Amino acid sequence: MSLDTLAARCAHAVEIKHSRFIAHAAPVASPQAALDFVAAVSDPAATHNCWAYRIGAQYRFSDDGEPAGTAGRPILAAIDGQGYDRVAVVVTRWYGGVKLGAGGLVRAYGGCAAECLRVAVREPLVALVDATIDYGFEDTGAVHAALAHFAGEKLDERFEEAGASLRLRLPASALDALKAQLRDATRDRVRVQAG
Repeated sequence: MSLDTLAARCAHAVEIKHSRFIAHAAPVASPQAALDFVAAVSDPAATHNCWAYRIGAQYRFSDDGEPAGTAGRPILAAIDGQGYDRVAVVVTRWYGGVKLGAGGLVRAYGGCAAECLRVAVREPLVALVDATIDYGFEDTGAVHAALAHFAGEKLDERFEEAGASLRLRLPASALDALKAQLRDATRDRVRVQAG
């Protein structure tokens, strides 16, 4: 399954038994960016600001005073259930005087987050890989042509007596094709290593 992130920030509001809920979601690249987003959109005047984020294998969530497991985990489940990664969601609640119970809270927080993400504009995530290409000077043209063809981003290039070493980042799906093109273009003189 391919994962997506958000193309831009989005929000969704709903009222459930006189309590107002608003979900704010944003694409985030790091745990610190997620926590900064949480701080930026949380309303100190609200009853609760519950949140979750997922960035690859890293995730965190908070019930912010709601009963354990009734807010943060359902928000995280909404992120995962909608097939998102690198996303943070904050669901803010203003209590309306009617208790929802544990099941009602799970449905309210998870449902508000899920609907926010469902209507959001998605952006496919492209898995990237770093690679090193070691080559002789006579193959410089072939290496740089392949780099451009496969949308590689040059990270570093070093020149030594025997040749050059180029570090790059490119879509993981293009790595095998890059190796094949360089093998064919240079009579297998170029060494490509992932990582």
